[in-house]
Amino acid sequence: MAADTLRTPEPSATTAPSPPSAPTARTWFVTGASRGLGRAIAVAALERGDRVAATARDLAALDDLVAAHGGAVVPLRLDVTDPDQVRAAVQEATQALGRLDVVVNNAGYGLFGTVEEITPAQLQAQLDVNLFGVLHVTQAALPVLRAQGSGHIVQVSSSSGVAAWPGLGGYSASKWALEGLSESLAQEVAGFGVHVTLVEPGPVDTAWRDESAVRAAQLPAYDALRAAAWHPPGSSSPADVARVVLAVVDADEPPLRILVGDLAADAVLPITEERVAGWRRWEALGRSAG
Repeated sequence: MAADTLRTPEPSATTAPSPPSAPTARTWFVTGASRGLGRAIAVAALERGDRVAATARDLAALDDLVAAHGGAVVPLRLDVTDPDQVRAAVQEATQALGRLDVVVNNAGYGLFGTVEEITPAQLQAQLDVNLFGVLHVTQAALPVLRAQGSGHIVQVSSSSGVAAWPGLGGYSASKWALEGLSESLAQEVAGFGVHVTLVEPGPVDTAWRDESAVRAAQLPAYDALRAAAWHPPGSSSPADVARVVLAVVDADEPPLRILVGDLAADAVLPITEERVAGWRRWEALGRSAG
């Protein structure tokens, strides 16, 4: 059973439902906290009184976070592609914080280029960070969460993890793989009291399209396609996405997936409906295979 189908029994007619409890202080492990969405999630958690193990490849990028929040921050140098470094960071965070309540796999970047343009090395590097980096962190954290009998793994996916657009095939491949990995994971760890949520934002106002992006060498054959590409008219702020993440973490029954932002919902929901309709149109022929 998928994690988002689990439901608690309805209260009986003679029992009044309990009011929602105020969120208690939590401990967080956030990858890619130097800027962008990871930074926004770390700041939002800290500002409400939680404690955060914030990771970055360059430890100096976390100096201002430590200066603002002091001992509530555990700064950790981390390259998510290095499994030994990941295990050491998770161990250090657990020792410093006493437990891990929320693990946010946020570290990642965008790869821009058509399928013909991207190189195998570029795609491998994309998967090393966006997929295998998540695997390393998740595998390192799970023994801690299982021993606690609780925890929440938040996977920062993308609307491109459930839909795909021209010029983002490599990036979508990494996020579609993350979606499959995480859906299986949610079913595997539900019995240990561990939740998994895939956060699927549309465009977010970060450096994802700019200095942190990798771009393939362009072939003239695709110039017309690039010129005709749809460019979203706006984007969500990292702070707004972080607010959604905190609300999901606070929920008694958090979702397996959540589309974040108008653009994500407006794009993905019609695509999903069209996908289902296509399966229905060809269902009889497919079933004829027995």
